[in-house]
Amino acid sequence: MDIDKLDRELLRLLQADGRLTNAELAQRIGLSASACFRRLQRLEQSGVIAGYAALLDGEAIGRPTTVFVEVTLDNQGSAALDAFERAVAACPDVLECHLMSGDFDYLLRVAVADMRDYERVHRRHVAAFPHVARVRTAFAMRAVVPRRGYPL
Repeated sequence: MDIDKLDRELLRLLQADGRLTNAELAQRIGLSASACFRRLQRLEQSGVIAGYAALLDGEAIGRPTTVFVEVTLDNQGSAALDAFERAVAACPDVLECHLMSGDFDYLLRVAVADMRDYERVHRRHVAAFPHVARVRTAFAMRAVVPRRGYPL
C-alpha cells in the first residue's frame, strides 16, 4: 500500500495521541472530516493501523521493573519452536517475545513488580517453558528512549 505525506501525518498524530477525534485529525492536516475518515478507514483495512490501545504506566500499575530474558532452546526444530511459542503466548507476564538470530533463540520482555516477582515468573513459567536449555536475564535500570511509535 502506498502511504503518502498526509497518511504519514495522520499516523504520526495518532501515534502521539490515539484519542484525537476524526474532526481534530482532519483540522490538523487540512482535510475535510469525510476525507480524513476515508483515509483512516483505508489505513485500518489495509492493516497499516493494527489497532488502538491505551499505554499504561508500569509503575502506576505495580510493574515498574522491565526484565529482558534471553532464551536458548535445546533444538530449533519446528515442533520445539511451536511448543515454546504457544507456552510463551499463554504467559500474561511476557509483554513481548521475539525470535532472534545470533547467540540465543528468543528475547522476552517481561514486566514485574521487583526481583522477587521475577523469581515467581521464572519458576512458574520461564523455566517450565518447553525445550528451554538456557536462560539469561538482565534487569533494565531505566528506559532511555521509550519510543512506542515508528518513525514516519
